[in-house]
Parts: sequence; structure tokens; C-alpha cells
Amino acid sequence: MLTIWHRLDRFLARLRPQREPLSLAIDCAIVALAWNTTYLFRLGFERWLSARPDYDAWVMAGVVLVYGLAFAALRVPQGMWRFTGFGEVQRIAIACGLAGLGSAVAVLMLQLAQVPRAVLALHPFVALMGLALVRLAYRMVYEHARSRITGGDTEIRRAIVMGAGQAARRLLAGIHQQGWTVLGLLDDNPAKHGARIAGVPVLGPLAAIADKAVRGAASHVIVALPAASPAQRRRALDLAAPFGLPVLTVPSADELREAGGAVERLRDIEPEDLLGREPVQLDETGIAESLAGKTVLITGAGGSIGSELCRQVARYLPARIVLYEASEFNLYSIDQDLGLRFPALPLVRLIGDVKDLAHLQQACARWRPQVVFHAAAFKHVPLMEEDANAWAALRNNTLGTWHAARAAAEVGAERFVLISTDKAVNPTSVMGASKRAAEMVVSAMAAEHPATRFMAVRFGNVLGSSGSVIPKFKEQIARGGPVTVTHPEIIRYFMTIPEAARLVLQAAAIGQSGQVLVLDMGEPVRIVDLARDLIRLSGHHQDDIAIVFSGLRAGEKLFEELLADTDATLPTAVPRLRVARLDSRADALPALLACAREAAAQSGKEVRARLADAVGEYRPALPDSN
Repeated sequence: MLTIWHRLDRFLARLRPQREPLSLAIDCAIVALAWNTTYLFRLGFERWLSARPDYDAWVMAGVVLVYGLAFAALRVPQGMWRFTGFGEVQRIAIACGLAGLGSAVAVLMLQLAQVPRAVLALHPFVALMGLALVRLAYRMVYEHARSRITGGDTEIRRAIVMGAGQAARRLLAGIHQQGWTVLGLLDDNPAKHGARIAGVPVLGPLAAIADKAVRGAASHVIVALPAASPAQRRRALDLAAPFGLPVLTVPSADELREAGGAVERLRDIEPEDLLGREPVQLDETGIAESLAGKTVLITGAGGSIGSELCRQVARYLPARIVLYEASEFNLYSIDQDLGLRFPALPLVRLIGDVKDLAHLQQACARWRPQVVFHAAAFKHVPLMEEDANAWAALRNNTLGTWHAARAAAEVGAERFVLISTDKAVNPTSVMGASKRAAEMVVSAMAAEHPATRFMAVRFGNVLGSSGSVIPKFKEQIARGGPVTVTHPEIIRYFMTIPEAARLVLQAAAIGQSGQVLVLDMGEPVRIVDLARDLIRLSGHHQDDIAIVFSGLRAGEKLFEELLADTDATLPTAVPRLRVARLDSRADALPALLACAREAAAQSGKEVRARLADAVGEYRPALPDSN
């Protein structure tokens, strides 16, 4: 419920854009009141009007003008009353002293003898008391209102809400208890303009956020459009971003369903909010048929993609999920998350490394998974490009895939799905070449083990995944910058983590053995544009946080491809999902796998040479170094 303190704060906030002229006007009125009060002290109540000279009104007007000029010269109107302290009172005292002296000198020089000398002497002191008392009273009222609104001494947060639909109504019902004051609503429906929702006015269309008078003293902008399309939400974010105010949003419609309708659970802008396109809609029925009642094993279960895969798989009521993860902390995290979300789901928690074939075979023999999702991988391109790490990338990404695929085939798994990457297409990095070789392993296994369907899923950059660019940008912005971008023209295809996980599940449902499924990800995005968006939406101007171009890193390309020139593409029943049938080149794999099995680490040069023999399209971006 909107309290009197919320209404008072909203009224004062509406006045704040005109704070300086309003402050000067109030101060001048207090000076005039002090002039009359001084007469009252000097002449008494009976004579304070009758004993004045006829020209006193003109003298008072002149005195007020002199005080106003002194206030303006000393920037008194620019002071914020709610922060009034000794320094502000000191500046007012100096202004009153100078203005009082100047007024007295002018009155004496003009020989206005009927103006009492005591009035000229006392007036600056009375004016100073009046000015200080008004500020003190304002600060007391403000701090009391703040404590009643926020429940403490934190600053009141004032918001303009974009959206005046049902979500905004629910937001207003709960947000005031969290220490917020909503100054107004914006909505593109003309029928709502001028209306009031829960006592809050609808001030105009979404584009009205550009009007300074509409923003008023707002400290935040809240986008309350959960049912809008991604493109509509992105438009609202673009409208809200340029004004230096932090932008928050209510959860999306999907999030609201999961959170039980907690629309007042505001959050920062997340990467998926910046995608601005409709997510791919997949075949839920087909996915359910492939997973319901099955034992599902997920390698890399605690990673960015692996953990979301676990959450998505759990929705389809599998018999159990076997969580296979090398990181103890990541395994603990996903176990806790799934236990909270799906308490009835049986979980098997295994610390394991895909480079350990015996342990993988033992795990598969014990739990006999029918579906295996292989998400374990090293994916950081510059790190894997270092000579000391190239062999590790080959072992984890290529040999680990062969181990996981072999263990799945030996127990007769129905489906095996490899998580691949666009960096596997015409690779210029060790990471990309090792993932391309992993795709070739899947193709070879499909030919050798027809009882199991082996397939791969290839997609571009995943927004918000560990090691991806957006979390890095957020950390840099939080530190005050600069934000580092490798190249002003670098572009990438992007998708969200949930979208990537759903694509993997769809591949398991419709993919045929030996196929690579590829998502049509729409138009690529310039990385520098993402950086600018995040800077603006965090409430900063680009002048505050610089963008620095650091140069392309080892193994990095200006643009990524989803399909190589030699790939043959086929449509699927799912819109915007395509299939590539790939040449396995099985004859080149044994030597590459033998290199990965070596007991001693191989040099970066040797690893690159073996990858180049196996992956014909691999072209290292930088010369070899040892």
C-alpha cells in the first residue's frame, strides 16, 4: 500500500529537477520573512506595520535582490538540503553577512533614514537562522521518511517503471515494502495515459523516458514487460539506457513461472535480455519421449552448459541423472541446485575425469545410461593456445570424447550427444581443432557402433557462460573500467545458456547417427556493441568507463562460422535447426589419439602438427612457438 511517506517522497522527487530555482525562491521568501520578523522584534507587534516608512516595500525588494545575488554567487541553491551540514551553513552565513553588509551600505548611502539601523544590523542573523532552520527541518523530515520507507538509513530508491500492465500492478503491490518509491509508469497503450495505477500516474509512452521532466529525480529505471517479446524488451532497454540510470528488470515470463509469480524480485539486466530475438521453439513432446524414465549421464555436469543441461533434463522426469564432473565444487553446486529444485529426482554424484577411460567404463557399467551428454571440455581459446596447454586440450577435448563415446557404446546406450562449437569450423586454434577432431570421433564411432546413435551439436558463443565475454565485462564495469575488447570489428553469434541446453536435448531427440546439428542463430553481434550496452545499462556513460581495444588473442578470429564449406546441410522438422553430415576421415584419427595417449606431454608444435594431419582445414592463426 502507498503510504503517506511514499507520497511525500514522490512529491519532493517531482520537484527535484527544478531544485535550484525552487531553492533560490524559497531562500528569497525566507529573507523577506526575516525582514518582517526583524521589524517585529524592533518595533513590537503594535507598531511593526504602522511605523514603517512608505518606501519600505521597495527597500525590502532591494534587500531580497541583494541576498539572491549573493546566494547565486556562492552557489547556495546548488546545495542539497537533505545533506545540509556545517559546511553548507557556513556558506549561507558568509552569503548573509556579505548581503547584509551590502544592503546596509546601500540604505545608508541612499540616506533612507527611516529604516531602523537595528533592522539592518539584526536582519542577516535572523535570515541565517531562518535559512538554517528550514534546511534542518527538511533534513529531519527526509530522514524520517527514508527510515519509514526503507526501514533503515539507506537511500530511498526512486524508479520510473516501463510498463503499466498486470506485471506493473503486481510490482507496485510489493515494491514499496522494499524501500522503493515509484515516480511514474510508462506504457505504449494510449488508453492508459493519464490513468493512475495503485496511486501511481501513467506519464506517457515508453519513449517518454527521454524527457528529463518525466525521469525527474529517478535513481533507477525498471522494465516491467515480462510477457513482451525479446525484441520488445530489447527496445525498452535501448530506450532506457542512454540516461545514466541503472536499469533493472522484472523476471521474464519463464522465470516468473519458475519463481511462483515473484514479480517484485527485481534483477540486473542479464545477457539473454540483450539477445533481442525469439528463442528457438523446440519439440517438447519428442524430447520427453527420449528422456522420460531413462538413466541420463552428463559429463562436465557442473559446468555452464552441463549444469543447465542437468536442470533441463530433470524437467522431463528421467529415472536418474548421473552427474560426472572433475571439479568437486562444481559437482557440489549442481547437486545442491538440483536437490532444491527437484527433490524427488534420484542423483548419482561422481567425481571423474573423462581422460580416465577405466573410470568412465566402470561408471557406465554400473549405471548403464541410456542417454549420454558429453559436455566436459576445455574451451578457453587463448589458454589452450599456449604450448604448455595444447596437449591438455587434445587429451581432454578429443581423447576425452573418444573415451566417453566408447564407454557409452560398450553398455549399449541409445544416444550419445557431443557438445561442440562454432570454433570447430575452419579452426585457427588448438581448442577449435581439438573440438573438430572430437566431431570426427563421433562420426567414426557412429560407423563402428550402429546400435548407438552418435551425434554432435554445434553452436556459437553462449551468453553468460563461464569464461565468456559478458561476465568479464561486468567485472570490469564494477571495477570502474576500462572494458577491454579485442578488436572493434570482432563479431560473434550468440545464444543463451537455456537455449543451448534445449538445442542439445532436441538433438538427442531428432538427430541421426553421424550428424552434427547446427542452430540458425540469426545475425551476429558486434562485441563492442555488447560492451556499450552493458556500460549504459549499469548506469554509466561511456565517458565514465572507457573501452580499450587490446588486439586479437592467440587463435582468435574476427568472425566465427557455423558451417564449413564442405559440410552438406539438410533441413529438419524443427525451424531454424539444420543438420550437417560430416566426412569422418577415420584414417587420420588413430595417430591423433595415440599422440593424446602418450604418457609424457607433447610439445605444442607436435600437437599442432598432429591436429593439422587429422583436421585438414586447421590453419593455426599464429606461427608455432616453443
